[in-house]
Amino acid sequence: MRIVAKNLTYTYNPKSPFASQALKGVDIVIEEGEFFGIIGHTGSGKSTFVQHLNALIKLTGGSLTVGDYDLSDKKCKFLELRSKVGMVFQYPEYQLFAETVEKDVMFGLKNFHKGMAEEEMKAAVKEAIGRVDLDYEDVKDKSPFELSGGQRRRVAIAGVIVTRPEILILDEPAAGLDPLGKKEIMQLLHAIHGSWCKTVVIVSHDMDEIAENCTRAAVFSEGKVVMEDTPAEIFKRSDELISLGLDIPVTAKCARVMKERGIEIDTDFTCDDFIAKTLALWKGQGGGNAQ
Repeated sequence: MRIVAKNLTYTYNPKSPFASQALKGVDIVIEEGEFFGIIGHTGSGKSTFVQHLNALIKLTGGSLTVGDYDLSDKKCKFLELRSKVGMVFQYPEYQLFAETVEKDVMFGLKNFHKGMAEEEMKAAVKEAIGRVDLDYEDVKDKSPFELSGGQRRRVAIAGVIVTRPEILILDEPAAGLDPLGKKEIMQLLHAIHGSWCKTVVIVSHDMDEIAENCTRAAVFSEGKVVMEDTPAEIFKRSDELISLGLDIPVTAKCARVMKERGIEIDTDFTCDDFIAKTLALWKGQGGGNAQ
């Protein structure tokens, strides 16, 4: 499912003294199969945009198509769309509510597949729980609130992917996690991307996360997309990002310092590539022979 937005606009509280234009003509294309990042400071319009993708916010201006679904068409099958475009909000573990893990994960499935037999539902739930690296037999009858924070987040993700959405959208998927937790959740998302969901879209303020994981990204500012490219090309424009009030990856900060000292490195800003290129340059200049 390909996502295409053209001149997408949206205003909160229209025709009131509190009107606020969140989207001011967004043009963006997200291809099927991408691991796509969305960057922007608070109020840039990024969250408003992603909530349009499964019609949590209804289209009011411009055009938006998600696969074969035209969201400007009043006859659009919105329930069907939402089963194919899964949304995981920030800190999703706080939205768990059912008595058991199994019931929580099954909730979305019951909404979208009302005619599915109970045994089919249980099989789908078991598979989804296993897909997020939890032991079904161990957790299915437990209250979600008995689990650790990381486990609860995995349960919340299982509750979204249980319908096998073609597109999975996550708002700050690693927020609040320690470095190991962040690494594990991103590894999980790549595993899901490879086997369950064709396209993954993450909204993140963590530029290292974007550099390390995304095939392409878009930068939102004041309701518009101001950059759309690979992370490598976007982070080459570090001066522009900083002028927009955004951070840059640690590797980009190091590259800037080295450039100021007359040393330029052609890197994609992932840690592995940056370290390899730096070591190669150092050895090429005789550093490898230093005692």
